[in-house]
Amino acid sequence: MSLILFIKHGRVRQVDLGRPLVWGSSVALATLAAGALFVAGYGVAAWLDQSSVRAQYWKAQISAQAREVAQARQHAQANIDALSAKVGELQAHIIRLDALGQQLTRMAGLKRGEFNFSQPPPEGGPDLSGPVQHVALPDFLNNLDQLSAQINNREQQLTVLESLFMNRNVRARSLPSGPPVMEGYISSPFGMRIDPFTGELSFHPGIDFAAPEGEPVKAVAAGVVTWAAPDGGFGNLVEIDNGNGYVTMYGHNSKILVHVGEVVKKGQEISLVGSTGRSTGPHVHLEVLYNGKPINPARFVNATGRSRLAMMPRSMD
Repeated sequence: MSLILFIKHGRVRQVDLGRPLVWGSSVALATLAAGALFVAGYGVAAWLDQSSVRAQYWKAQISAQAREVAQARQHAQANIDALSAKVGELQAHIIRLDALGQQLTRMAGLKRGEFNFSQPPPEGGPDLSGPVQHVALPDFLNNLDQLSAQINNREQQLTVLESLFMNRNVRARSLPSGPPVMEGYISSPFGMRIDPFTGELSFHPGIDFAAPEGEPVKAVAAGVVTWAAPDGGFGNLVEIDNGNGYVTMYGHNSKILVHVGEVVKKGQEISLVGSTGRSTGPHVHLEVLYNGKPINPARFVNATGRSRLAMMPRSMD
């Protein structure tokens, strides 16, 4: 496109408008494009900033949730450990109670099967179906603590009862009872009698049991041997401290089968019948002392078994 200009003095100038217009248009378009790019870049940058903020927020939320989950797991594991410890403690108590129950059953002489601690106790009842009620963990742990305390209390009570039973059994075993020989008879009682050697009235502090030579002599009570050797008129003497103030003596033995310091059981063979010492024939002199004083053994002797505890007119020592 050309523009013709008329100037003074007859001059004419022709201006070509095509190139400047194109150039201006290009500049304008370039400016517009640069502006658009700037605006778009700013928008993109703002969007990226907002996305980064959102990402940081969600990342923080996820980290917090992960920590909460870890804490919940740790708390749950601690509760499981506490439950395991409580259950283990209760199991130990129950095992102890079972052992105590079986021991007491034997000591009390109850019939076998009357109290079977190896089996759960028989239980039953109607079917009462209903909604399940869940127990909160703190309440459950509190119930376990109460149950553990009750079991511990029962265990202490059974332990005391076991101790009482054991003490009674020990006293029963240490209390003289029964004859020292299974074959024989009472040849001389406790108390005043005519001495077989002097013919004079004298005090006899025991009971004589006539029996065959070599017949086993058995302890009439459990205890500890305090003498096992010859002792003057008693001949070969065995002395046993039975505890609780009781002492038993067995004289005139042909042979002693125990030694000083030995713990003997009730019914254990301690010697053989003989006629050593001041004696007129084979027999056992049984003497019972309580707190150092001789008492009548007849109150403890029970004529059972094959013993023939008949009274004879003359003494053997």
